[in-house]
Amino acid sequence: MVVSEAPGPSTVSRPKSPRKPKPIQQSLKVPHPAPPRWRETYDTIKEMRSHIVAPVDTMGCDQAQLKESDPKSQRFSTLVSLMLSSQTKDEVTDAAVAKLREAVGGSLTVDAIISVDESTVSEAIAKVGFWRRKTQYIKQTALRLRDEFDSDVPKTVDELCSLPGVGPKMAFLALQVAWKLNVGIGVDVHVHRITNRLGWHQRPTKNPEETRLNLQSWLPTELHPEINHMLVGFGQMVCLPVGPLCGSCRLSSLGLCPSAQGTATAKKRKTSARMTVDEPIHPGPKVEIAIEEERLVQVSTD
Repeated sequence: MVVSEAPGPSTVSRPKSPRKPKPIQQSLKVPHPAPPRWRETYDTIKEMRSHIVAPVDTMGCDQAQLKESDPKSQRFSTLVSLMLSSQTKDEVTDAAVAKLREAVGGSLTVDAIISVDESTVSEAIAKVGFWRRKTQYIKQTALRLRDEFDSDVPKTVDELCSLPGVGPKMAFLALQVAWKLNVGIGVDVHVHRITNRLGWHQRPTKNPEETRLNLQSWLPTELHPEINHMLVGFGQMVCLPVGPLCGSCRLSSLGLCPSAQGTATAKKRKTSARMTVDEPIHPGPKVEIAIEEERLVQVSTD
């Protein structure tokens, strides 16, 4: 549950100095082996997803750019959407982006964000998680983009990760959506959780960065841009954090998920054993863990 906070002061918080970009690890010294039957599992999830409309499909970060006509504004709105989405449901993020766009005059541009005070941004995004900190990040990022990147979104992961509040997941997704650049996989909590449940890691990974490096070492490059969107929707509607709908998941019947729960357990959680992915699937209990910002994690390459 996100606790509301009172709007902060209207003064613009400028970073003391831009932090030096820290190189993002792109590969493992020893590649992780491809899991057995991964392709069958992947294709089964993809087929199930074709019958499911998840929040990410209509309110994900790729939707923010559709309300903008200028290419720079499209890219900036994508980045802002990603920055707001951390530890926030897609429905809340989508509404906050729309409210922020209206608050700054109808178009999300770098100059528009710079020209308004912090209270204007705060009031528009007050329902997202850690909105006060994100207000500062967005204002500081706009200044950095104007001063260092010609008011545009950077085209490299390292430059993006040098921006306040932007971590690897946001960077990879921003490049995929804003620039159509496929340089890595955006791994969020859904991708991290589901790939571990599927047993796709020899040892369970401890964080999304470990998950990303494992996946990038064996998953075909052409699948990198789509796996996040596919698994996020799957995680929102079927493979829930708590009470996954195993009774309506084809991975269970095909023996493709080592974490699948029995029918009796599913019934106790009030899920319907008769439900199929062709029928509407209603999300079960959701858990939201508040984390203030993405942090880079050193990953062992052994």
